[in-house]
Amino acid sequence: MGTALFRSFLRQKPALKRMIVEAWLYLAYARVLSFLPFARIAPLLGAEQQETTFERHPVKEKTALHISKVIYKVSKHTPWKSECMVTGIAAMKMLQRRRIASTLYFGIAKNDDQKLIAHAWLRSGTLYVTGAKGIEKFTVVNKFAKQS
Repeated sequence: MGTALFRSFLRQKPALKRMIVEAWLYLAYARVLSFLPFARIAPLLGAEQQETTFERHPVKEKTALHISKVIYKVSKHTPWKSECMVTGIAAMKMLQRRRIASTLYFGIAKNDDQKLIAHAWLRSGTLYVTGAKGIEKFTVVNKFAKQS
């Protein structure tokens, strides 16, 4: 399977190859951050308890959607767990490099066993870039705005 994945990568256009490598590197960066206490990570995430605009920008939205797809696909092939917080931070960093504002949300909810669960998701404009599935179940407990 690894060989087929590598061949698939080699067939991609150079711009997409660069974006795949960038996504992989930011996913690794975010995974390393996930081992740190949240108080150390928080200052890196932007303005706490603030949100970016919900205004639509078609060109930025197209770029954000492309980043969303690449993060989703690459996160399935990392040798570490690339779950919601990791994918959110990685996508935020990719958007930041392109001067596109985003907001990273952290929420909590109770699962079917009444145990607390946490989730993170990233929004840019009106587009949910990562972690959108099931966010309506979560209560936002913190958010971080990264302006463009």
